[in-house]
Amino acid sequence: MRALKAAVAAALSLGLASAGATLAPAAAAQSTPASAARSTDATALRYEASGENAAANKAFFDAVMASVAKKRAANPGAAAVTVTYNASGAPTFRQQIASSTSIWNSSVRNVKLQEAAGTADFRYREGNDPRGSYASTDGRGHGYIFLDYRQNQQYYSLRVVAHETGHVLGLPDHYSGPCSELMSGGGPGTSCRNTQPNQAERSRVDQIWARGLASALKPTG
Repeated sequence: MRALKAAVAAALSLGLASAGATLAPAAAAQSTPASAARSTDATALRYEASGENAAANKAFFDAVMASVAKKRAANPGAAAVTVTYNASGAPTFRQQIASSTSIWNSSVRNVKLQEAAGTADFRYREGNDPRGSYASTDGRGHGYIFLDYRQNQQYYSLRVVAHETGHVLGLPDHYSGPCSELMSGGGPGTSCRNTQPNQAERSRVDQIWARGLASALKPTG
């Protein structure tokens, strides 16, 4: 099975930075039988709309905030909160992660995303999961964003990454929203290619992190 995956990945390489990756998104989609793909899609939709997903998003944001708060004492005068991430676990999506970071950093003022080589406030991971892409924690208080290969082939990949990164900043899912709303995610369908948060989403993030800044400055123990 491992040899087969390697052969398929080599034949269908996307040409993105993939050192350390197991299977490229195109290969994952190509090798999925139609019946299994339909089952995966249904599972992803159920999970996205579930209370389990909402709870995982909240736990993820709480973990990021706790990590940031521990660092604020060292630099209490900063105008914006800096949230660091490690992208080494998602080499296939390095370009999308960098672009998503630029989108959010140019959209909001009270929080900034910054890549870190080692320890970070959260991490990106990649792989195959019937639940699709999501934000969660590892059970030890560390947050991560998981990027699913098939979903990133089915939907516009940069939108998927920017949407999941919105959870870092405290925004919930709103799948009933229009394509112009980034946190509507896959709700508007696979043709939606908007990667920019709308004005309401930008304002909400700045409001959250204005309070987050004050919260982070409080003594932690």
